Amino acid sequence: MHIPSQSDMVEVTRLTRSGRLREAMALLRRGQTDASGTARAPQAADGDTAMPDPGEVARSMLGAMFGNAPDAAASPTAAPAQSRFRRARARPAEDDPRFRTRRYSAVAGSRDYKLYVPASLPTGPVPLVVMLHGCTQSPDDFAAGTRMNELAEEQGFLVAYPAQSKAANVKKCWNWFSAADQMREQGEPSLIAGMTREIMAEHAVDPGRVYVAGLSAGGAAAAILGAVYPELYAAVGVHSGLPRGAARDMASAFAAMQGANVATVPVSGQVVPTIVFHGDGDKTVHPANAQSVITQASAGNRFSVTSEDGRAAGDVAWQRTVHTDSEGRAVLENWTVRGAGHAWSGGSPAGTYTDSNGPDASREMLRFFFARTA
Repeated sequence: MHIPSQSDMVEVTRLTRSGRLREAMALLRRGQTDASGTARAPQAADGDTAMPDPGEVARSMLGAMFGNAPDAAASPTAAPAQSRFRRARARPAEDDPRFRTRRYSAVAGSRDYKLYVPASLPTGPVPLVVMLHGCTQSPDDFAAGTRMNELAEEQGFLVAYPAQSKAANVKKCWNWFSAADQMREQGEPSLIAGMTREIMAEHAVDPGRVYVAGLSAGGAAAAILGAVYPELYAAVGVHSGLPRGAARDMASAFAAMQGANVATVPVSGQVVPTIVFHGDGDKTVHPANAQSVITQASAGNRFSVTSEDGRAAGDVAWQRTVHTDSEGRAVLENWTVRGAGHAWSGGSPAGTYTDSNGPDASREMLRFFFARTA
């Protein structure tokens, strides 16, 4: 298999984001065979044959597609929809005794995670929010960008940030597109669920108020966790992500990210309360995925649907579609942020992939989560 160069990755990114998927896939396959049709193995710098892991190449390429290769967001000539992005590097919070790194190990492997315990934590059972970062991000970065630790101090809950390792994905993406990482008690879902249970066993967590949310690849992973562990997570937040089953390999992942033939794996009759945020100017994960997440979470049930429009910071327009049950409780919410790209809405410039304008996704997710037990 051909190892794509940096220039290849940039070109694949450009082609895919412009909807030219077949050309992008052709570029990925370039060099697989020589003129005689014989498979050609890539050569290492010293002339020895290098045998790459095809899966790792795929994961690396998908990492590039999630915003890690140069694109409009980093360009001085970017369109207005992308120009609000922040890619500043967050300062590590390792010296904060309330925000410590821990490690969880199980049959499926090991991952680090960080747990924030606010000084204002009330006595008695409290909520737990599990936050899944996007590609190239870290727990510190994601905490800074979403300001979730600040909100934990304000509202009194625990926050956990599982950390994807470079060994599992060179771009630190959660492997949402891998069939093995979309199943209950397997792969990455089992590790994140295990971390969640470990925290619940060691702290006074209300088992009815445990939630999971994520951005981009982390958003896709959150959708998976909600689908396969509905008894563990009371509600799910998906920002700029995709539904479970949207992809089973690299080719279908590229297609799903462009909004083409997005397939979802049906869940049981149990509804997964879900709140979705997505910018309609997102060039990395097509906004059509937002509705697919909502459709999957509804589990085939019908609800009363209402919509409202508004404006947030920076005069950014938004639309919120709410699905309510027979008791008038919001079960599903779908926020469309007008002109926004692939970034956390209302986030802090202290973290990467944030848009300081737009509705505050962190506060709105917490409102939706905590209303489940109000």
